[in-house]
Amino acid sequence: MAKITPFKGLRPTKQLAAEVATLPYDVVSVAEARAFKKELHNFYHVTRSEIDLADNVDVHSALVYEKAKENLDAMMHQKIMVQDHEPCYYIYELVMNGRSQTGLVCGSSIDDYNNGIVKKHEFTRPEKELDRINHISMTGAQTGIVFLAYEDCNSVQQIINDWKKTHAPQNDFTAADGVRHIFWVMDEYAKVASITHHFAQDVPCTYIADGHHRAASAAKVCKERRDNGYSVDGDESFNYFVTCIFPASQLQIMDYNRVAKDLNGMTPQFFLKALEDDFIISLPSDEAYKPYHAHDFGMYLDGRWYELIAKPGTFSEDPIGVLDVTILQQNILDKLLDIKDPRTDKRIDFIGGIRGMEALQQRVDSKEAAVAFSLYPVTIQQLFDIADSGNVMPPKSTWFEPKLRDGLVVYMI
Repeated sequence: MAKITPFKGLRPTKQLAAEVATLPYDVVSVAEARAFKKELHNFYHVTRSEIDLADNVDVHSALVYEKAKENLDAMMHQKIMVQDHEPCYYIYELVMNGRSQTGLVCGSSIDDYNNGIVKKHEFTRPEKELDRINHISMTGAQTGIVFLAYEDCNSVQQIINDWKKTHAPQNDFTAADGVRHIFWVMDEYAKVASITHHFAQDVPCTYIADGHHRAASAAKVCKERRDNGYSVDGDESFNYFVTCIFPASQLQIMDYNRVAKDLNGMTPQFFLKALEDDFIISLPSDEAYKPYHAHDFGMYLDGRWYELIAKPGTFSEDPIGVLDVTILQQNILDKLLDIKDPRTDKRIDFIGGIRGMEALQQRVDSKEAAVAFSLYPVTIQQLFDIADSGNVMPPKSTWFEPKLRDGLVVYMI
């Protein structure tokens, strides 16, 4: 069963929360973060602290992590962010395009992560882990929330719903991208204890939806501290990692699309002909094509859009093989374009569905890519099935929106 814990969150003062909160560090480029450099309360000064250093500084240098600590310490000293005196749970509701989802911010057990109670569906990359390990170790804080999902649990949801109805939120603001963020502090001992109890009794496991690298990095920091003798009873703060856990019924996975930078020496006409072995191809159109069901793909090539439908018998029916990202990888990217490992091959790039079909078309029209593919999204049940089976999805299979904001609550270790 899932073990969670309340914690003494470091939070921005009520009047500054909207100024502090930022998108997660890993969905913005350095250039995008630098645009906020003059906004002194902005949390990119902690999560992307290279914006306060010279442009030529290596983003993984010790200077960057030292600057992150300096900036976080300054925010605490200036009372921009203040730590709660007692362990709390936090309720976090996000509203996007009229659809809302409400999660519980808490500490999730590193032991659960190591033992498969917190289930994974992606491989991680060592260099990205090391970046967050260094950031956590230097700052003494987990600044990015790991996004978890779980099968709906009425006993937990009832407590959360009752709290929302009877307590005013600590924060309620709409960000520049139109997403509304509503944040409650659950600080009553009895309610906190009840939530902990229900997770331990009624929630057998949780699933990482987004944040595999943040979770893996927290686990390695924990191991290092345990190995150095800092753990006495296993309940020290570094034995947990900060998460926001959402019921599955409230979540939406968006498409995660691909562009390939060349056609592996083929002309567009020859490439189209080669696709006929595995796909039914529609007549070309000027209208962007967004798939409406599984095994259906959009393709933008040589200034025209096509619909590709995977032929029966050209893919496996197992939990991994049936995914559209797998079909695309095996029957097009690998078979025709010789892109064997999408995690390392520089000829492929990934574009979240939130950017729309225009982003795909623009990449091809600008000659940055030769062909673009739009995919039907993975379902939350497919994610659960694959994680339950102990398998992993192909890289960049899921894109969750809306994104949790960094800076609304920080977990100090």
